[in-house]
Amino acid sequence: MALALSLQNVASKIMAKLGGEVTIRHITLSSYNTTTGAVTETNTDVGVRGVLEDVNIREVNELVQAGDKRLIVAAKDLNGTVPTTVDKVLINSVVHQIIRIQTIEQDNTAITYEMILRA
Repeated sequence: MALALSLQNVASKIMAKLGGEVTIRHITLSSYNTTTGAVTETNTDVGVRGVLEDVNIREVNELVQAGDKRLIVAAKDLNGTVPTTVDKVLINSVVHQIIRIQTIEQDNTAITYEMILRA
């Protein structure tokens, strides 16, 4: 457990030093209106720093497309919230959909989240 906490601290420091500003918008679906058929959403924005890069052309498949982006954020910076594919990411006022999330763990403790994004 001590190693996992140390890795979380290192990941957070690296993102703070090398990462750019991004906002992760956590979306919670709350109630369903039977009259209109609409679902009410509650948005919670969390500002973090993350490393953004293009996906490698060798990674393109049925799920990942050319032009998608990879975002890596430190799990510690998200204050215990875990991103899902329902959430959105805002980068320079452009809303990106989360296509895939991979959690990098040590001893069942999340160190970083690697997300594939599509604008």
